Amino acid sequence: MLTDKGGLLKEMLTPFRLGVGGPLAGGKMYFSWIHLEDEVGILLWALDSERVSGAVNATAPEPVTNKEFSKALGRAVKRPAIAPVPGFVLDFKFGSEFGHVLRGGQRVFPRRTQELGYGFTHPQLDEALADLV
Repeated sequence: MLTDKGGLLKEMLTPFRLGVGGPLAGGKMYFSWIHLEDEVGILLWALDSERVSGAVNATAPEPVTNKEFSKALGRAVKRPAIAPVPGFVLDFKFGSEFGHVLRGGQRVFPRRTQELGYGFTHPQLDEALADLV
């Protein structure tokens, strides 16, 4: 979930604002993201809609690679995004277990969420990041 109040985005903002941000561990892994407003919106919508039963994915409709995410974050803070972060730095900062999770990535789509009628407030990454930074 993207919010400037915590999580991975908050961790990434300082280096990116200083011009030393870049892709994590090669940047090839997929990064399924969602703006905080849409995360909350999907939860409220699912609770209020009689059509929704079972699981729905709370993720934006366009997953990106970490490299694409890094470039978008660089655009949002108007800084280059060219300083790659090696995998061992993730292990050092977050511990080997979570560092491994960050390098894994998943390409998740909200197909059922969209089929059941949820309308995203922030479906585009560039716009979502601009709203948060």
